[in-house]
Amino acid sequence: MKNENQTPLTHHILPTSANLLGICFFVLSYVKMGDKADSTLLDECILLPIILFFVASVFSYIAMRSYDNRPRIERMADYFFMTGLLSLSVIAVILILKFI
Repeated sequence: MKNENQTPLTHHILPTSANLLGICFFVLSYVKMGDKADSTLLDECILLPIILFFVASVFSYIAMRSYDNRPRIERMADYFFMTGLLSLSVIAVILILKFI
C-alpha cells in the first residue's frame, strides 16, 4: 500500500533516467571521438539504452503533469526505465567480459 507521505515514483525516475541518459551520451561521444568507433559495436549498442531512458524520462514527466492516468503512465515509465537499466547492465557486462 502506498503511504500518503510517500513520494511518487516519477520523482525518482525522472532525474535518474536523465542522469543515465547523459552518461550514455557521454559514452557514445567518447567512442565516436576515439579510434574505437570502427572496431567496436558499442556505439550501436548504446543507442538502445539512450532511447529507453529518453522514453522513461518523457513518460515520467507526463505522469507528473497528469492526474487522471498517473498510475498507468508511471508504470510505463518504470518499465522503460528498468528495461534501459537492464540493457545498460548487459552492455557493461559484455564489455567487461570482452576486456578480460
